[in-house]
This record gives sequence, structure tokens and C-alpha cells, in this order.
Amino acid sequence: MAADWVWDDTLFLGAASYYERGRLPYAPGLVDVLTGALGLDGRGRLLDVGCGPGTLALRLAEVFSEIVGVDPDSGMIAEAERGASEAGVAGKARWVRARAEELPAGLGTFTVATFAQSFHWMDRELVAMTVRGMLRPGGALVHISDVKTEVRSVAGLPYPAVPYAEIDELVRQYLGPVRRAGQGVLLAGTPGGEAAVLARAGFSGPERRVAPGGQAWERTSDDVVAWAFSMSSSAPHLFGARRDDFESDLRQLLLESSPSGRFSERQPSTEVFIWRTGTDPVER
Repeated sequence: MAADWVWDDTLFLGAASYYERGRLPYAPGLVDVLTGALGLDGRGRLLDVGCGPGTLALRLAEVFSEIVGVDPDSGMIAEAERGASEAGVAGKARWVRARAEELPAGLGTFTVATFAQSFHWMDRELVAMTVRGMLRPGGALVHISDVKTEVRSVAGLPYPAVPYAEIDELVRQYLGPVRRAGQGVLLAGTPGGEAAVLARAGFSGPERRVAPGGQAWERTSDDVVAWAFSMSSSAPHLFGARRDDFESDLRQLLLESSPSGRFSERQPSTEVFIWRTGTDPVER
């Protein structure tokens, strides 16, 4: 991260219970894309770094013998444990509350390590080197995110689009013009350039895959409020005593945008970058 920002444990404080409802899921073909690209057959071990409430790891549980999620937020870990129990995979899932910088943490070796929109919050140089040492020969590190460049028009769908620009402006009115992140601010946003970081750590690649989105979703005002509170930049604690005022103003904005309280949205495509440790066969 930038030298003027330091991670602290309030980054997603209070956001975990809103995450699953507020965030759109990854594209439906993601598991098939990863299975085909990585040759997954249900026998490997997955390390999901910055796992949040288990959003990705739980979807991949069917193609691994064990999933291990690591996240520093206790609320996220609790939600992941609950999700694993509801999905019937608690017996093959392990959730560890720890920062990525604390790895390897005695967790052993893995076939695949995933970073789903989490790598930018870490000491990337340190974490990349450490995770490479935790991967078995022929293993892979997978960087996953929504495709940021596609236009997702709601033309032809029954309800208005979610007014994201107006929501961002409302957040700025409450929290200031610079993006908040925990107890600090991100003057220059989150860092890019992960390709150079991973190459320096000894990974080869990347191989790019895309799971196509575009599916129509219907969202309620409650869903959009949950989305706002799931974001690090508008996590509930940031509003302090004005949290209820913010939610009231947000709901009024949404009512003015869609009196029915319903919105249309298209699911984003999911972008996958696969980095390899080497060409030896994967051990299991």
C-alpha cells in the first residue's frame, strides 16, 4: 500500500453482516473456468487469502478436498463459519483469523492460493513471496476480480439502475472527499501493478480467463443499503453517531431514484489471472 496509509483492524469493521447481501456474486461460470484451467478434481487444498465471509472459498469447496480461508476481521471469519455450516462443508473448511503478513502460520502447503479483490490491502511483496513458498510444485496463485472496463447497461430491464454515483457523493458529504479506509485515507486509491509484484516473487504468467457476466439481477433498496455498508470506504463505523442519519438519507435517495424500491443491475464478468510456480506436476 501507499506509504501514507497503514492497515488497521477497523478496515471492514461492522461490514461482514452486509457483505453477502450487498455484493453481487461472481459470474456463474467461475468454478468451471478455474476447474478447466487448473485441472481441479476435488483432491487439492485451497488457500483463500483475505477470504472475507467465504464468498469465493465456499463456491470452490466442491473442487477441493480442503479449503482454508484467512482473514484478519473476526466478523468475516464468523460469517464464513456460518456459511460453511449452512452449505454442509464445515468438515472440509478451516477459517483462520490472521493477517496475510502472518502467513505461513503453520498451515502447510497448498495446490492453489486465491486472492479475490484482497491483494491490494496487503504488503504485497512480502505476501507474494510467502505464498509462493506455501504452494506445491506446479501450484498456482489466482487473482480474481470483477472486470472493471465493461459497460453494464440496464437498457431493456424493468427497473432503474442503482444510482452509484449519487451514493458516492452522499458518502463524500458525510465522510469527506478523500476515500476512507479504516482509520486512514487513501489519497491515491489502492495500488495496481500486481503483475510486477508477482513476477518479482518468482511466479510465471499470467494466463487470463474470463467468466462472462451480463445476467440480469433485481435489487431492492435493502440490498443497496447493504452494499454501501459492505464497502471499506463506507463501513458502518466510519459514520459514528451519524450512521442512522446516513442510512436515512441513503434510503431517501433510493426512494427518489426508484419509488418502487427496486433496481435493475447486470452481473459483472469475473476476471481471472493465473500465475504458476513451475511446470512440475501438481502434488496432492
